[in-house]
Amino acid sequence: MKDLEQYLRDNKPMVKEDPTFILKTRQKMEAVEGIKTEVDRSRRSGRRALIIALVAGLVLGALATAVGFLYPVDSESVGQSVMNSIRLFLQDYREYLLLPTALLAIALGVVLMKKPTSVLG
Repeated sequence: MKDLEQYLRDNKPMVKEDPTFILKTRQKMEAVEGIKTEVDRSRRSGRRALIIALVAGLVLGALATAVGFLYPVDSESVGQSVMNSIRLFLQDYREYLLLPTALLAIALGVVLMKKPTSVLG
């Protein structure tokens, strides 16, 4: 905003009909700055929410996996319940759980390394 104001002072634009040109221009620039500030704030809060959700998902997934491995259940004692089916599914495919976990960790790294961008620049 100061660069534009300095430019207008140096070049002294001639406005025949509107002597309050610089005042109006300054008000418009302040309005633009307010909008830019609000957009930047909403981007930061959205990024923060994304990071919190990603970290919470990773932590809860790791805890659920650890509980599943630390407290194994004998399939004959449980019967044919839904939890037993889930446990058996995870038992068979636990090697494939590494890929989604790695992808989420990489996504978290990318989000944390990316610098926030400005609206006007």
